[in-house]
Amino acid sequence: MTQKKPIVLLGRRDFLKAVVAITSVAALAGADAAPASTNEPSGFIDVNVNLSRWPLRRLPLDDTTALVAKLRKQGVTQAWAGSFDGLLTKDIAAVNICLAKECHNHGRGLLVPFGVINPKLPDWEEELRRCAEQHQMPGIRLHPNYHGYKLDDPDFARLLRRAAERGLIGQLALVREDERMMHPLLRVEPVDTAPLAPLVKRTSGLRLVLLNALGKLRGQPLLDVIAAGEVYVEIAMLEGVGGVANLLAQAPADRVLFGSYAPLFFFESSLLKLKESSLTEEQRRAIRRANAQHLLAKIR
Repeated sequence: MTQKKPIVLLGRRDFLKAVVAITSVAALAGADAAPASTNEPSGFIDVNVNLSRWPLRRLPLDDTTALVAKLRKQGVTQAWAGSFDGLLTKDIAAVNICLAKECHNHGRGLLVPFGVINPKLPDWEEELRRCAEQHQMPGIRLHPNYHGYKLDDPDFARLLRRAAERGLIGQLALVREDERMMHPLLRVEPVDTAPLAPLVKRTSGLRLVLLNALGKLRGQPLLDVIAAGEVYVEIAMLEGVGGVANLLAQAPADRVLFGSYAPLFFFESSLLKLKESSLTEEQRRAIRRANAQHLLAKIR
């Protein structure tokens, strides 16, 4: 009889170290599905990807297998994934279980789950624990405008403190859909970021990524939030010719990440933003993956 090998369970820190190592090796090897035409030998880390279905319409890549194939074809070696299911449901635990399984079963090392937390639900602290300890997630994704709270809500401040204490990356989604595309019965205002900078200053150890922020948060208010602590932005909703170069003329290059907002947005949109801006190779490398890789490596 063949003796079965024992199953070794990794702690979250060891698991995340393994993720970083695997993606680094994949990048150096050149992902087998990445086309030569991308001219991006180090690949991408996409920090703004979503699984499942957008609530109001079908999307071409709302099947996980198809989305993974698309990302690999474009040279993505790691994608930080949330779930559209977390926007409107109260059963957050079920959403996070499904997200973790989808990333494990279909991501093949590419998808990294970021669980959704709603601080207005009674068991959110237990769900935060499960995300960190049971699902071994490196971070969480927050949707204040869909979950019905403002950034000056004491529960939100408490959530950020608890996430920072656990060393989790927080991802704060400011916008989910262009208001021109919203269904009349589901009109959701962008998140008001006025309270954010003071809150970041008060929250020791917080590492925060703003998703879909650059369509609404610009100029001095954006710079104030970034300067308040370890705050990052991604480029999915950045608009304008030379938009990335213009952003880097103001914001620190080490605080800008690559995000596509796939599958709601076309991946190629963010790719084009990098290509059409006048950037140094060091800046491109930082945005493509180095900044996100350094952020993930800080997980304790």
